[in-house]
Amino acid sequence: MREVGATAKPTPPARTRQLTAAARWARRAPLLPALIFTIVVTQLPFVATLIISLMRWNSLDPANRGFAGVDNYTAVFTDPDLRSAIGTTVVLTATVVLVSLVLGLGLALLLDRKFAGRGLVRTMLIAPFLVVPVAAALLWKHALYNPEYGLFNGVLTWLFGADAAQPEWISGMPLIAVEASLVWQWTPFMMLILLAGLQSRPQDAVEAARIDGATAWQVFRYLTLPHLRQYLELGALLGSIYVVQNFDAVFTITSGGLGTANLPYTIYQTFYQAHDYGQASAAGVVVVVGSIVIATFALRVVSSLLREEVRG
Repeated sequence: MREVGATAKPTPPARTRQLTAAARWARRAPLLPALIFTIVVTQLPFVATLIISLMRWNSLDPANRGFAGVDNYTAVFTDPDLRSAIGTTVVLTATVVLVSLVLGLGLALLLDRKFAGRGLVRTMLIAPFLVVPVAAALLWKHALYNPEYGLFNGVLTWLFGADAAQPEWISGMPLIAVEASLVWQWTPFMMLILLAGLQSRPQDAVEAARIDGATAWQVFRYLTLPHLRQYLELGALLGSIYVVQNFDAVFTITSGGLGTANLPYTIYQTFYQAHDYGQASAAGVVVVVGSIVIATFALRVVSSLLREEVRG
């Protein structure tokens, strides 16, 4: 008989489970500092923002501070300025992403061909994406749009003489002016994604189609475009995540005026000018939730692409 209080030796399966758990912790332990740092830097500020979004907190009215429930979120979707900012954000994001995808696809198709100096051309086309966003916005505002010394009006003068019209690009078409600067910056990003998709095409299928007499348009429509579908989706989703949060171009080119104030700029105005921290936090949470939704779809597309690569 076993003595009372004696410790039973672990059975082999139990010992195996202990060793497996220890091995898992040994692999994960080096990642703990990075995980803790990420939580402190990203999640704790978001939790604080979420808490503030449920409060009445305006520094111009310190006596009226307290729990507000969902009033700030109601204001985000019912306030005319904020509702207009949401609409502007949707239009700005959709236009920039779609135009960048079309231009990026055209450039990717060109760079997929072999020609002299292709490496140099590719580097030059990627350059706009590497420019600091504020610097890119300043470039467009002063070097291109300025009615007195900007490149666009200078080209008009060169083509049509001193009597050529000198349009006010920013005041005449403010939203298009912001969209053009963002399209210029994001087209290289779309081009890189789509070029990677083009270079992963099964070349044997393309060659077989050409031998069977398929035209270039038929190859593109029935082989290239279906193959690029997930890459197009990935570019659209990743572009949307970043463009929906864009602040630099709106702030630098138009200062949010003339109907160009998107949601990030309106959050800036609400926080730093109106000093309504609760409402600004609620609008920020709306932006974060929207970005998370888009990012979830993007991760699914990436996962499906990786699964296809593994199967291939």
